[in-house]
Amino acid sequence: MKRILIVEDHAIVRMGIDFLITDLFQPVDVHQASNFTSALALLHKNVFDLIVLDINIPGGENSRMINKIRAIQPSVKILVFSGSEEEIYALHYIHAGANGFLSKGASEDEYRIAIMAVLNNGKYISSKVQQQMVKNILDSKYVSSNPLEDLSKRELEVMHLLAQGKWTKEIATLLNLKETTISTYKARIFEKLEVANIIEMFKKLELYKTKDFDLN
Repeated sequence: MKRILIVEDHAIVRMGIDFLITDLFQPVDVHQASNFTSALALLHKNVFDLIVLDINIPGGENSRMINKIRAIQPSVKILVFSGSEEEIYALHYIHAGANGFLSKGASEDEYRIAIMAVLNNGKYISSKVQQQMVKNILDSKYVSSNPLEDLSKRELEVMHLLAQGKWTKEIATLLNLKETTISTYKARIFEKLEVANIIEMFKKLELYKTKDFDLN
C-alpha cells in the first residue's frame, strides 16, 4: 500500500489532491500537513513513498526543505508543486534534489502523470519546461551554477542593501560612492541575475542564497 504525504497550507488544495490520489490508488494511506514543522514530525513517525510538497508553506525554507526531508528519509520521492512560475523555479528544484516539479495550474491529467512518473522512479517536468531546456541548450545560455557567484564583492554589497529596501542615494552615502556609480552597479546586478526589478531580484536571492549570501 502506498503511503503519501501532502504538504500544503490551503485545506481546499489538500482535499483536492487527496481526492485525486485516493482515486488513483486503492488502497492508499494519505497524510496531510499544513506547515513544514508538522511535515517533519510526520516524517519521523512514518515512512512515505511520495511527498507532494508546496514550496510556499509556513516554516518552509525554499529548496533547503528538500535536504531536510532527505536527511530523514533519503529515498522518499518528492514532487514539488507551486503556483510560482515554473520557467524560473522548476529546474532549480530538480537540481536541488526533487523528483519532479508541477505547476498548481496543471490539469488533472498532468497531476496523475506527474505522480505516476515520480513514483515509478522517474522525473517529471512539464513539456513547457522541457522546451525551455532545449532552447537554452541550443542558445548556449543555460547556466546551472548559482548566479549570485557571478557578482563581485561590491555588487553583493549593493544587492544586499537594495534587498533591505534602501534607495540609490542612501546606498551611495553608506558606501561613500556616487549615485551614478550605484546605478551602474544596480544595472549590472539586474543583468547578471536576469531580472527587471527589485521584486524579481529579491525572489532570485531567496531562491539561490546559501548561508554565505544571507542578508542577516
